Amino acid sequence: MRSFRQLIEQQIAKSRASGGLSGLQGEGKPLPPRRAETDAEAATSAGYRIMAEAGVVPEEFALKEKLKQARQAFTAATTEATRTEASRQIADLELRYNIAVEARRKFMR
Repeated sequence: MRSFRQLIEQQIAKSRASGGLSGLQGEGKPLPPRRAETDAEAATSAGYRIMAEAGVVPEEFALKEKLKQARQAFTAATTEATRTEASRQIADLELRYNIAVEARRKFMR
């Protein structure tokens, strides 16, 4: 859990350095109340919420969305060439997604 918290803090620092956290709605105000969470869950939730509001998406989340779209394109394909291209894109995205997931898991150990 400690490594995950460090990952979140690094992403926040990276966004702050690039100006991605300036001028956000509610800047300088306390976060709205949420359900009771442990300290670790609260920190993680706050980190994800801040990143989402700043438009910062972890790579594996972005890849997962692209993968969903590629699968929809495969389903909608009407020609063999289109299916082949969609299939190639799905394989590439699955590989990249699995690499991102494994990298996060190794980082959190």
